Amino acid sequence: MMLRYPFMDGDFEPNLMWFIGVFNVYDREETRGEELEVFNPDNQFDREVLIVRYSLKLGCLSYRHKFVLFEFLAEKIRDHNYDFEILFNIDDVYDSSWPRAEWYALKDPRGFFEDVYRLASEEWKDDLYKASLEDQSTW
Repeated sequence: MMLRYPFMDGDFEPNLMWFIGVFNVYDREETRGEELEVFNPDNQFDREVLIVRYSLKLGCLSYRHKFVLFEFLAEKIRDHNYDFEILFNIDDVYDSSWPRAEWYALKDPRGFFEDVYRLASEEWKDDLYKASLEDQSTW
């Protein structure tokens, strides 16, 4: 048995873009872009607001999905060679754009995801605990 994507027919594959894809403002510059451009992702206070208000509000994902994403993030953070910066590189082929110039050259991309991890452990603690009590092999 495998955890499935919500609303799609397919096995759920964790991806760190779940945490930052919400900041893509392409074709929404006048709405989401204006909402997000007041936040600087390099500023610690702004970053925490961005993460709690946007990154961790994954309403379409169940507690099980959150658990899998959280564990995947932990694995990437433990890998000191993992390149978090590449996640913020936007290829011209894709219709994507960040709300501010700082997103294209974050001072500490790894630190951004370490903050996601820290804040998710607080914000999602009940969901993570609930999922930890289950046998994940049955998902």
